[in-house]
Amino acid sequence: MRKTALFILVLTFCTNAYSQTAKYSNDFLSIGVGAKWMGMGNTGTASCNDVGAAYWNPAGLLGIQNRYQIEALHASYFAGMASYNHIALGYKPDTTSAMAFSIIRFGVDDIPNTTDLIDGEGNIDYDRLKTFSVADYAFFFSYAKTTKIPNLTLGGNVKLIYRNIGKFASAWGFGLDAAARYKLNKWQLGVTARDITSTFNIWSFNSKELEITIGDSTFNAAPDNNLEITLPRVILGVTRTFQLNESINLTPEVNFDFTFDGKRNTLVSGNPISIDPHFGIEAGYKNILFVRAGVNNIQRNTGFTSNGYTLQPSLGIGIKFRSIAIDYAMTNAGSQGYSRYSNIFSLRWSFDSIKL
Repeated sequence: MRKTALFILVLTFCTNAYSQTAKYSNDFLSIGVGAKWMGMGNTGTASCNDVGAAYWNPAGLLGIQNRYQIEALHASYFAGMASYNHIALGYKPDTTSAMAFSIIRFGVDDIPNTTDLIDGEGNIDYDRLKTFSVADYAFFFSYAKTTKIPNLTLGGNVKLIYRNIGKFASAWGFGLDAAARYKLNKWQLGVTARDITSTFNIWSFNSKELEITIGDSTFNAAPDNNLEITLPRVILGVTRTFQLNESINLTPEVNFDFTFDGKRNTLVSGNPISIDPHFGIEAGYKNILFVRAGVNNIQRNTGFTSNGYTLQPSLGIGIKFRSIAIDYAMTNAGSQGYSRYSNIFSLRWSFDSIKL
């Protein structure tokens, strides 16, 4: 029943949402990658130095220590209804450059297609019931390079987006990201400009499958506008590592997401600029065991009797053994009165060569 309800919502969204610039278009790209960084409140713009930097800040790819690095992530959302997966391969040919290829998929599978449930004579025939998937894909091609300015590195992404709603609709999109990272004494600063030219998704609709005709009435008509635009945003980050003793260090980080598409329900809400802060911290023991916590997605809640704020807390742990790192994070995307816990796992492997 839940998936049937989701199917109805998908069709409603498909019909109505694309007639204007969607403020939250391609929002699956805001989920994050790497259980390490998701356990730190979705920070990483300033400190991410692994292959996941292709997402957080491409300039950070130069922090990869080995020639190659692979990372894979899996998470389930909404009580297992939706799955989120990420895989990335990083390559560092020398000390002055690095590159990566990444894939993200967010999807809901096995959704009942009730449009064919009624046969030509008006009878319900459950043998006609089939299923389909709704999935969003993003392909990142990333590159990072040192500059002649000491401690300054630059990076960027070319993004290819593919979105699919079963046999009803699909879209292709293209966008660019630009990023920089600068080390100032013991502090590290990062900036990522996402969708700097705006990201354009062009939708195509299968009217034959999408529209439902009952008598003289037609429902779920395909929209006239097939253009979806993701406007630019800028993310600033700052971090520093504090060495408490020979074994323990603390690394806090704060990120600020600046959006320019009108008033949003964020901690700092304005028109046209809104600011969404993220906070995270990691405690490391001998570079082997790590404990993490963070807060993000802080929103103002307006009720009938009182006003307040909701937020998304996160916790995580990590273990690093030689060239392999295993990370786990748990986030709560719930609000007052209920919770939506998600478990996130990622595995990262660094190596210089494969001997056959």
